[in-house]
Amino acid sequence: MIDQLRPDLALIARTVRQGARVLDVGCGDGALMAALRDNAGVDARGLELDGSNVADAVGRGLSVVQGDADTDLRYYPDASFDYAILSQTLQTTRRPDLVVEELLRIAAQAFVSFPNFAHWRGRISLLWGGRMPVTRLLPDTWYDTLNIHHVTVDDFRALVKDRGWTIDGQWFLKGDRETTHANANLFAEHAVFLLRK
Repeated sequence: MIDQLRPDLALIARTVRQGARVLDVGCGDGALMAALRDNAGVDARGLELDGSNVADAVGRGLSVVQGDADTDLRYYPDASFDYAILSQTLQTTRRPDLVVEELLRIAAQAFVSFPNFAHWRGRISLLWGGRMPVTRLLPDTWYDTLNIHHVTVDDFRALVKDRGWTIDGQWFLKGDRETTHANANLFAEHAVFLLRK
């Protein structure tokens, strides 16, 4: 079941330890939560903005509530979870820095994954075509996207350094496969970080 997940979610699923307590923020239809529950005995909870995704996740027997990462994480007590997961949601939040701060308050470690807007294809699209790129990982046009912050690998690393957080792991994806850390800001299409305070 893990191999059927989106590549960043499969990477996270392979990293989460057996029996952990997990909060998946922006959990979508709960695919990752179901895989963690079924394969690693994880106690997984979810927070999701979209009502139809919440219904799908609950239909899978998952504990998911409808809520907004920007406003509703404050209701979770300190150190409630071993891991908080924010996958492909960071760039859609109003204050990504505050959301990650909340993740690290409620969990010992936080996975944060996002599309890298500095990938070379995006740069070429802007340079030669003068238009925002539309790719497999960023399939929406500029006016129809939920992405309100265009984060890069180097931007995120700078935020981590500025806040004094620790990177316990970092992985970079090119297509559906892992790629090296070398020049990740230019060559990685997607980044996954594991953080702690």
